[in-house]
Amino acid sequence: MPYYRQVGEIPHKRHTAFRKPDGGLYAEELMGVEGFSADSALLYHRGLPTAIVDAVAIEDERGPIAPNHPLKPRAFKTHDLKFGDADAVTDRRRLFGNADVTIGFVHATRPSPLYRNAAGDELFYVQGGSATVETIYGPLEIGDGDYLVIPTSCTYRVLPHDGGDGGVKLLTIEARGHIGPPKRYLSAKGQFLEHSPYCERDIRGPSEPLVVDGTDVEVLVRHRAGLTRYTYATHPFDVVGWDGCLYPWVFNIDDFEPITGRVHQPPPVHQTFEGPNFVVCSFCPRKVDYHPESIPVPYNHANVDSDELMFYVRGNYEARKGSGIEVGSLSLHPSGFTHGPQPGAAEASIGAQFFDETAVMVDTFAPLDLGEAADASEDPGYAWTWSGRGPGA
Repeated sequence: MPYYRQVGEIPHKRHTAFRKPDGGLYAEELMGVEGFSADSALLYHRGLPTAIVDAVAIEDERGPIAPNHPLKPRAFKTHDLKFGDADAVTDRRRLFGNADVTIGFVHATRPSPLYRNAAGDELFYVQGGSATVETIYGPLEIGDGDYLVIPTSCTYRVLPHDGGDGGVKLLTIEARGHIGPPKRYLSAKGQFLEHSPYCERDIRGPSEPLVVDGTDVEVLVRHRAGLTRYTYATHPFDVVGWDGCLYPWVFNIDDFEPITGRVHQPPPVHQTFEGPNFVVCSFCPRKVDYHPESIPVPYNHANVDSDELMFYVRGNYEARKGSGIEVGSLSLHPSGFTHGPQPGAAEASIGAQFFDETAVMVDTFAPLDLGEAADASEDPGYAWTWSGRGPGA
């Protein structure tokens, strides 16, 4: 993260003796990325974070993924996915994936197991409901419209709240690497710059430690070879204090300040995060183009180097009217296909002053393959909505 945070008790100098009330040493752990050459945090444990008593290989049950072939624009309805009594870790259903990123969805209603992803950072978008996310850094509260960035190898669990929405609905993005703000938003020393559409004031991090007693505690770990279930001698939530620039953090989409212009602005003005070979953008309610002859909806475009995945989360997305897209839908417009507004949308948008729409977009620079959840939720007629007729018509 771009700024330093301190939570709980820490010693005056790093890598020095920090003693418990009984005189023993707290166990210091450096959590860092890029081989001691980038962001890190120092955590102080009551027990040894290295003390495991068992390790068992676990079968990975995500199911296969298949290419988007024949190549088509596609749409999916997340509310068609069935979950039952699900947790936010083991019951995620994979929608899309490639070597860089896995994208899924889950409607979680029960606590997840303790979990950490040692293959890359994770990004959640909360589509509805709320939850407490307990982490080794401390607890975080998440609710509708929140993004949560969980750094690589951060142990956590998700505890859905039993509210009116019945748990928490999450779009899950698992990177093969690290997720953070776009570098162009940051100074050389990591401060958000004036042109950034959000800044440090908009970010929430853990504010207090989380200390839990326990012995022989299981933690599910995703790593580059698969899944392993460790059993730890003591509970991993035993950190009495930490400091540094690497920690889980929350940013709400409503705190993104849209960048507008006299004519239609391209998608990079909406960028919120970057990951390895993908970006995440936030399309928010905004005043639209104010040139007297501007066309506010997007022009037809061919993203020749990327697949475009759009998740429609609130309001009315003007460019997709008449296509069957609704709140909770996803559209996938792949490289190799020119896409644009639905017939009549460009003319209808002329003179519009404001768009009441909220969407999360993921652009990947390698093609997205389709998972089992995509097969289970696809709208088979979407590809033909520009022409108004499909095969055999």
